Amino acid sequence: MATRDNSLQLQPLLPLRLGFFIQPVHPPSRNYRDVLSEDRAAVMLADELGYKEAFIGEHLTDTSEPITSSLAFIASLADSCRSIVFGTAVLNLAIHHPVTVAAQVAMIDHLLDGRFLLGIGPGVPWDAEAFGVLDMDRARKMLEAIDQVLAIWSGDAPYNLRGEYCSVSTARTLWAELGQGVVPRPLQEPHPPIIVTSIRPHSQGIASAAERGWGVISSNYVQAHCVATHLPKYLEGRAAAGLPADPSGWRVARSIFVADSEATTRAYARSEAGPYGHYFRSMMMKHSRIGGLHLFRTHPDQPDAEVTLPQALQTQVIAGTAESVVEQLLRFRDEVGPFGTLLYTGHDWADPRLARRSMELMATEVMPRLNEALRRPRGVK
Repeated sequence: MATRDNSLQLQPLLPLRLGFFIQPVHPPSRNYRDVLSEDRAAVMLADELGYKEAFIGEHLTDTSEPITSSLAFIASLADSCRSIVFGTAVLNLAIHHPVTVAAQVAMIDHLLDGRFLLGIGPGVPWDAEAFGVLDMDRARKMLEAIDQVLAIWSGDAPYNLRGEYCSVSTARTLWAELGQGVVPRPLQEPHPPIIVTSIRPHSQGIASAAERGWGVISSNYVQAHCVATHLPKYLEGRAAAGLPADPSGWRVARSIFVADSEATTRAYARSEAGPYGHYFRSMMMKHSRIGGLHLFRTHPDQPDAEVTLPQALQTQVIAGTAESVVEQLLRFRDEVGPFGTLLYTGHDWADPRLARRSMELMATEVMPRLNEALRRPRGVK
């Protein structure tokens, strides 16, 4: 089991915040309109229950993860969710032009009155192939794109940006007095907070992001021993930039199910035939094809032949009654370190009643008990 460095002098992190993350992953045979309606209902429920943030995934060529534009999906909820802060998780910068990103994010930031977080990433290989960038250094393109987006927001037209992948200028058509050739700026100054996601152990990308003052999300489908390597890299980056050792910008996503009985938990969240079983089966199959089955190992040296779906459901799903889930989350936090926000991962609503009940219990029963337990020294009842 990985352990965190207890010598780290961290700023206090109470209360722990609750957020929501949805990829989503549905059976591809389901009706498209139905799953989009369900996903919107899940986010609206999160808003009603007081979840602080909602991060939305984006995939253009995957009918099991069918939100093709996180920004459009968020815009559809702007008037329905009055409190929650929205985030992209992630906006795929390897396939989007920086002008498109700068202009559309600026608009969404205004529509949401600044309740927006810009999650960025290099995207998945199947989207990359469709756009002809499968063999490109997508991480490098992502960094160039975000630097150009920030330059557009902080600079003045005609911009005149020259990059390896994209160039931006409105010099030939600029008419500033009419607003022509000028990209709008976001409401938040200097720009919306930037977030990156991570699935790799000991990720140098986390350190680089933290050095730039960005936040980090640790993925929900990687094992705890991998997540435990993320906090030291995050603090390493902050220290390099002269920033305090404050892990509040570190978010951790987990697959969680809260029920009124353990029997319901076993039938719904621990069963290979249930929605959590479908989720992990899908993710394991996708990642095994691209050499990523190591993400599901219970320890770094576990042979891939021993990595199974039942193992994932036992070790990577936090499930049970409210009391049990609190204890599991406390053990998980002891192992990985003090993150600032816990992102509850939304799964397919195979049983809408149970899915809604789980989200409700998470907000009303688990989080108050969890934060109360975190206020006490460990071992004190």
